[in-house]
Amino acid sequence: MSRALLIVDVQNDFTEGGALGVTGGTAVAEGVTRLLAQHGGDYEVIAASRDWHDANSSNGGHFAAAGVAPDFAGTWPVHCVAGTAGAAYHSALNTETIGVHVQKGQGKPAYSAFEGVTTEGQTLAAVLAASEVTDLDVVGIATDYCVLASAKDALSLGLRVRVLSDLVAGVAAETSAAALDTLRSSGAIVEVSDSSTRPRS
Repeated sequence: MSRALLIVDVQNDFTEGGALGVTGGTAVAEGVTRLLAQHGGDYEVIAASRDWHDANSSNGGHFAAAGVAPDFAGTWPVHCVAGTAGAAYHSALNTETIGVHVQKGQGKPAYSAFEGVTTEGQTLAAVLAASEVTDLDVVGIATDYCVLASAKDALSLGLRVRVLSDLVAGVAAETSAAALDTLRSSGAIVEVSDSSTRPRS
């Protein structure tokens, strides 16, 4: 058995004060850093994804057109444009032990980390397969969008998926709870991480 950690989109634009900031985003960055400090050695692969959208582009309709209000379901405000501060990892996330960096949404809508490619041009699925990963822990932002999509894709690849529920943050409480229920019913384990001070439920 080989275990990997996937850190989904812990970026400035998805944390408090960002273009699409969610409540609890900074706490996720801090919590993942604690997890890496305490349990980083448990993982064969540590990967992190980022939205990495093209500048001066609708990115396949992902960005709402000028003068048109985004619907926050299929169209969004401009966010995580490649090379900008908004696309950078949150400063509270220690990236030193992240060995695989995945960029997604380059010119097109993309929610799952498995839709992106690494900075070397490989898919995440190929990276995990090369390391014979069988188990994947998933953390990050947002529970009800990119965490959900990434975990679902991992399950479809036959990986055993565990979502660390204290290390995710979502857009809305109701849709985040529904996302975790969907993942449970699809075969994922949803539990609190060992790095949390919260009691296990």
